[in-house]
Amino acid sequence: MAKRLAIDIGGTFTDFVGLDEETGEVSLEKAPTTPQNFAEGVTHTIRKSGVDPTTIRQFVHGTTVVINALTERQGAKVALITTNGFRDVLEIQRANRTDMYNLFYQKPKSFVPRRFRFEVRERLNHRGEVLQQLVEEDVVAAVEACKKAGIEAIAVCYIHAYANHAHEQRTREIIEKLYQEASVTVSHEITQEWREYERTNTTVLNAYVQPVAEQYLSTLERELSDMGLEGTKYAMQSNGGTTTFPQAQRVPIHLVESGPVGGVIGASVIAKGMGEESIISFDMGGTTAKVCLIDRGQLKINTDYHLEKTAIWAGYPLRIPVLDIVEVGAGGGSIAWIDQGGALHVGPRSAGADPGPACYDLGGTEPTVTDANLVTGRLSPDYFLGGQMRLDAAKAEAAVRKIAEPFSLSTLEAALGIIRLANANMQAALEQVSIERGYDPREFSLVASGGAGGLHGAALARELHMRKVIVPRAPGQFSAWGMLMTNLRHDFIRTHVMACASEQLEEIIDGFSKLEEEAREQFRQEGFPLERTWIERFLDMRYKGQEHTVRTSVPKDSLQGKNNLNLLIDKFHELHEQAYSFRQDDPVEIVNFHVVGWGEENKPSFKPLEEEGRSLAQAFKGERPVHFEEVGTVQSQVYERSLLPSSAKIAGPAVIEEPACTTIVCPGQQVVVDRFGNLVIMEVGK
Repeated sequence: MAKRLAIDIGGTFTDFVGLDEETGEVSLEKAPTTPQNFAEGVTHTIRKSGVDPTTIRQFVHGTTVVINALTERQGAKVALITTNGFRDVLEIQRANRTDMYNLFYQKPKSFVPRRFRFEVRERLNHRGEVLQQLVEEDVVAAVEACKKAGIEAIAVCYIHAYANHAHEQRTREIIEKLYQEASVTVSHEITQEWREYERTNTTVLNAYVQPVAEQYLSTLERELSDMGLEGTKYAMQSNGGTTTFPQAQRVPIHLVESGPVGGVIGASVIAKGMGEESIISFDMGGTTAKVCLIDRGQLKINTDYHLEKTAIWAGYPLRIPVLDIVEVGAGGGSIAWIDQGGALHVGPRSAGADPGPACYDLGGTEPTVTDANLVTGRLSPDYFLGGQMRLDAAKAEAAVRKIAEPFSLSTLEAALGIIRLANANMQAALEQVSIERGYDPREFSLVASGGAGGLHGAALARELHMRKVIVPRAPGQFSAWGMLMTNLRHDFIRTHVMACASEQLEEIIDGFSKLEEEAREQFRQEGFPLERTWIERFLDMRYKGQEHTVRTSVPKDSLQGKNNLNLLIDKFHELHEQAYSFRQDDPVEIVNFHVVGWGEENKPSFKPLEEEGRSLAQAFKGERPVHFEEVGTVQSQVYERSLLPSSAKIAGPAVIEEPACTTIVCPGQQVVVDRFGNLVIMEVGK
């Protein structure tokens, strides 16, 4: 029996989803994350599931190793080799300060100290023409200095290497000959887009995490092999696709958002199956909440990702394709705290898996969102993880009391305040991906997943007047399930500034042809059948003289005639107006060519809910008091989700429990179970 499985490592829990390809049976498991050794948590979860590793054909993995190494500054000792005169690009950064009225503002500190940034003589122009040949003696001197300093990873980024990578390739050869112990990252293998600061920073951060990622993935692969798991192993990428372990070890920066994208892919698949074209994916776990807007079935990818960026902090740019996800520090383990001015905050610091919220009784004492949900009756102390873990209500109340007493509130009022503030943080993220980008949330449905998504989804949708809330089956392992619904994906992006005009049509076609051949070659190297691959094309376009671009899809037939090219330009005008609320009559330019290579994988099929052994009466577990801010404490019906039949209709207030997630239906709402077992929550009367 061939099986596929996916494992997603979160900040608090590690999630497992297995698929038996012959029977279609899906198995689920969940276990605490092991921060000291993530690979141990993965193998422990497989053993806990009872699945025979020798039967696994394919393993898909979403990991936080890369993002953790970056945020915790636990990467390698890095040096930078760059073009003469550009040593301080990482220091100069950009002139657009995010906090312009802050007289004490400081720029983000470079990951490479100045003493480890080396200049070499070489120069290309923007067309890739050589202005000065590479002086190899300069490279040798830089490598010797790196050896003397004990550098572990070297980043190489030359100006305009996206147009001609010969000098970078020769530099790699010299480094590998003279200093085999160091890992090497060259910019053209990471990104072939322009903008020297963003490109240099992306190269440096890939070098910074490469030794950590290589060690983790090689350790995991070895431990899986020791278990008898010899199937193909894939890593989840930030662009919504998967890649092989060797490719992930070479460019690990593409795993920076490896975990969250699984939930987005899963939400897209669920919505498509339900006929919902426009949704917002909402994934609330133990550490963070992630939101992503999907407009008419289209996932938005951008290459303007910033690590650690906030309203007052510039963060670190990464020039890689990333699903347009907004992430906030508002998860079940997010800690509530009072600042020096007496204001209440929730997150971004989290209790995580160790020690966890106070109610876990594992040593945590700080009040968290999970503690607040327990105090208000939303969670059952006896049914957390299906009863595998009992929550300590007394310790939750003691922790929340730390917030209540300074404000002279009752414990219940303080718990509601924590929940309200956590919801406000998540609402701001939902508005950021919708209202701030020209979308009306009233036209979208919310797909709520993650261990805490069902607890907060209905309240958030009500605040934004969204059409409905969809809580899929197994929401607690939904990101891992989404990983089983992904395909292989490789993005190839290259800067080539030119006019988008009919007389340039042949050059445009040639630009795509070169990238498409690179995509096919990548699949050949991976041994993936080309007959199961396909190509998508995009152009990053702008009005002549503008700074930034709008990504525009390019159907193949739009390049088959001059008139069709005009339709492409019209599409750009439309997208530009949606993003910026205006259009112009100026000439249109192409900045970047973008090709996406897809490899089709087998996926779980949707099966209707089996009705045998299900009824509303059997699912009913009793009532318990749940406190809602708008109506106070109300006796709420409690149901076991696994026993609910399709077409079951339940009026709120209600609590629907399952081992890895609890769903709250607010007063004035009702929930219906659809034929596939999804919970659909709507306002009564809509």
